[in-house]
Amino acid sequence: MLVLRLLNVVAPAYFLCISLVTFVLQIFLFIPSMFRDPSITPLFSPALLHGALFLFLSANALGNYVLVIRNSPEDLGKGLNLGKGAEVVTDWLDGSRSPGSALPSTHFCRLCARVTQRHDHHCFFTGNCIGSRNMRNFIMFCLYTSLACLHSLVAGMTYISAALSMSFANPLAFLTLLPHSISQFFSGALLSSEMFVILMLYLWLGIGLACAGFCCHQLLLILRGQTRYQVRKGMVVRARPWRENLQEVFGKRWLLGLLIPVLNVGSDYRRQKEK
Repeated sequence: MLVLRLLNVVAPAYFLCISLVTFVLQIFLFIPSMFRDPSITPLFSPALLHGALFLFLSANALGNYVLVIRNSPEDLGKGLNLGKGAEVVTDWLDGSRSPGSALPSTHFCRLCARVTQRHDHHCFFTGNCIGSRNMRNFIMFCLYTSLACLHSLVAGMTYISAALSMSFANPLAFLTLLPHSISQFFSGALLSSEMFVILMLYLWLGIGLACAGFCCHQLLLILRGQTRYQVRKGMVVRARPWRENLQEVFGKRWLLGLLIPVLNVGSDYRRQKEK
């Protein structure tokens, strides 16, 4: 339990550190050095377009990250007569106790010390539980984080290709880049800044693929009307059309939430269902 609480503090700091390093490399190294063409007007220069795209992806990733933290799942235990003392907490530790059919997939999180409805999982990188209130922002956070990492990967490969005069036309060139760079670094033929960028390339690739896979997995569960907690516990879910399942999470104004970080896009639909 102590290790989990420590991870709950370290993981968000690690994400913010990686985001800051990515921002600095993109703005002060990749974009100014890679795209210099005097024949192109400044308004339509590749540097400006790539910079605008990166800022758009980063703003959405960071904005949805903040909204996931601020829009925490509601504590259902405050409005329910669940008893008093440690006995209640003990009953909720395994997530097996439910107040009734009106509260599906209700779960007590030991890290958040909250009883939440439609609990999906506890995200260590946000230090928060993912539930009905912040699921849409969490998916958008994963999506834009993946896109920002893959964009940084392409920009970094372009920078390394120009700095080391090498080509990535052969797919094996990227796989052999790290061991070849390590040998050059210890022999003094490679600068520390270039070695750092190469290490960041593999980190961006791993984070980008992980976030993309996690986002696709969450979307498949939403289409089926399930959460990860329900799948893990083997709970039976009432079959509904996939459009209703998507609308419950993303709301009718899904396009607005896709372009800019907004709060509770799907709340209007849930209020209508409750009425």
